[in-house]
Parts: sequence; structure tokens; C-alpha cells
Amino acid sequence: MENFKYFTPTKIYFGKDSINNLTDILSLFGKNILITYGGGSIKKIGLYDKVKSLLKDKNIYELSGIEPNPKYNPSVLDGVKICKDKKIDVVLSVGGGSVLDCSKAICAGACYDGDPWDLITYKAPVKKALPLVDIITLAATGSEYDNGAVISRTETNDKMGFCSDLLFPYASIIDPVYTFTVSPYQTAAGAIDAINHVMEAYFAEKHSTLMDGMSEACIKSIIKYTPIALKNPNDYNARAEIMLSATLACNGILSLGNSSSGWPMHAIEHALSAYFDITHGVGLGIIAPRWMKYILSDKTINRFVSFGTHVFDIDSSLSKEEIAKETICKVYDIFASFNIPMTLTEVGIKESDLKEIAHHIAINEGLDKAWASLNENDILNILKDCL
Repeated sequence: MENFKYFTPTKIYFGKDSINNLTDILSLFGKNILITYGGGSIKKIGLYDKVKSLLKDKNIYELSGIEPNPKYNPSVLDGVKICKDKKIDVVLSVGGGSVLDCSKAICAGACYDGDPWDLITYKAPVKKALPLVDIITLAATGSEYDNGAVISRTETNDKMGFCSDLLFPYASIIDPVYTFTVSPYQTAAGAIDAINHVMEAYFAEKHSTLMDGMSEACIKSIIKYTPIALKNPNDYNARAEIMLSATLACNGILSLGNSSSGWPMHAIEHALSAYFDITHGVGLGIIAPRWMKYILSDKTINRFVSFGTHVFDIDSSLSKEEIAKETICKVYDIFASFNIPMTLTEVGIKESDLKEIAHHIAINEGLDKAWASLNENDILNILKDCL
């Protein structure tokens, strides 16, 4: 087991009507609040009006229109400008993981005198950030319980992840009721994103029985309850199980003591959604089973056997090769059963696009140092298999 440092300061308020804690939470900060949100779904479900009524005594400023795969320009830059111009005391993110990731970058950039892209690319450290509170409305990224954010810069086709312990939300309000109106497509994509977060930690050289068991239970919960939520969107228990699983999936707790995998599936998908702005979870659903098939080897096969026998209850008396191959088929079939695209062709990506993308991944993501090392040709072969 590897040495580790673990730190999670975020306070979680989970369950029905947990938004009623919002006033007390924000009373710890000043009166100037920036509310960030996306395309208006929070208005349709009444959440926007609820937030405004709870904060009627505050000075409220707003940044709307934050997109999936949140953009550095304009959203991060616009948010930073508002924070500096209006002397914002705290940022309140209301929406999904993209809104929250954008808000983290805003909180860091608001306290930095240079180009905020320096922070996102680690050219400068995050030394200070505005406090951040969120109301999460989508079970997917786990950003409500971690210190990371992923930001896209359209003009360079970069999608960069960055982390700082100063970017943990102070508090996260997690009410499964707010996910009732999430579309089947986004519900499925979010579930796949969460599953992949766990898989990125699981498929590593060093691991522990404790972390394996927690990871396997997290994935089994998502697999069990996602079909229920897709069939009955208002099933509170199903939504709650998925939401808590997604929150824990990317917090780091499931990888304590593990060695790093290099997060290859995310590294590959980030380039796809940077170039083509596809839904992140959908991209992961396409990539994951093909990556698994490609990296299967004598070095990796025991992790496939453990995953398959414990997550899918595959017969342990079968040969390792049989278990591994059935495991990959199970992953593919489960993702496909969520009724999402399972090929790059379906999301508008052509074979002629792949060489440039593979090169971009190879020079930017360091997958040659991943647990299952990938060079540019390996990456291109995986992408071709996804067509």
C-alpha cells in the first residue's frame, strides 16, 4: 500500500430540503454573492426562485450560460471579472459539475493578478481562492466533494484538469429531488462518468482489499439504480443512491493507498470533448470498453479478474482470460443498455479526425507513464476501435 495524504474539508448537506441550510451557510461570508448557473434548468424546477428568496438580504450578482465542458473564455474570464469588479465575498454554484468546475476556476482566478490560465496549467500555484458553496443538480462529476476542476479552452482544443486544496467547496448541498428532471441521456452519461471515476482508481498496480471493496460497492450501486432512475425518474431512493455514489467516486477516498493509474480513459476523452464538445460521460462510455480490451495483458489481467468476479459475479472457476473477456463485454453491455451512443461515429467523429487527436493526447497527457503505458500509436488504435 502506498503512502498517502487525505484531506476533505467540504461539509455535505444531503437529502430532501437540505437547501434550507443555505442561509446559515452563507451567513459565514459577506453580503456580495455571485450565483453561477447554466442554461436555465434551475429556473424551470423552481430552484432559482428558492435560492433568490433565501438570499433576499444579500447583494446578488449572476453569471449564467455556463456550458457543459465549461469554457475558459467567456465563462471563467467573465466570472473573474465580476468577482473583482463587485468585490464578491463568496461564489454560489447552482447546477451540475460543469457549473461547479467553472466556479472553482473563477474562485481561484478572482484572487490572482495574472492570467487565470496560468493557474489551470500550473504555471502558477493557487495561493488564495474565494470561498465556494454549491447546490448540485446532477449526479456525475463528484466535483461537489473534491478539489479539482476541468476547463476547456476552445481556441487551443485544450481541456485541462487542475487541482488545489483551496478549491474544495466549503459546503455542498445535495438533494436528490433536484435530479428528478434530469433527462435520461444526462442521467446515463452522469452514471457512466461516476463509474469511470472509480475504474480509473481501480485499474492500478498497487491497491488494497479495503479500497477494492468500497470501489466495487460504489459501482454496483450505480449499476443497480441507474436503470430504476431511467424508468422512474422520480424514484427518490434510486436517485439518492446514484448521487451519493457519484459524490464519493471522485473524492479520492476510493484510491487511498493505491498507486496511480494515470487516468487514461479521462485523458483520452478530454481530448475528444475538447475538439468536438461531446458529452463527457458519453465519450467515456465509448472509450472505456475499448481501452480495457486494448490494455488486457499478463500485467493487467488480475485486475480484470477481480473486477469481473466481484462487480459482476462472473464465475471464478473460469480461466483468467475468459473472466477478463466477459468483464469487458459486461461493461460494454451495461453502458449500451443505458441507451447512449457507443461509437465515435454516432457522435460525429470521423476516422480522419483521429490522428491529430491521438497526437494531442500523446504530447499532453503523459500516458506513456501510465500503469498500462500508451504511446501515440496505441492511443490511435484505441480511438479507431471506437469508431
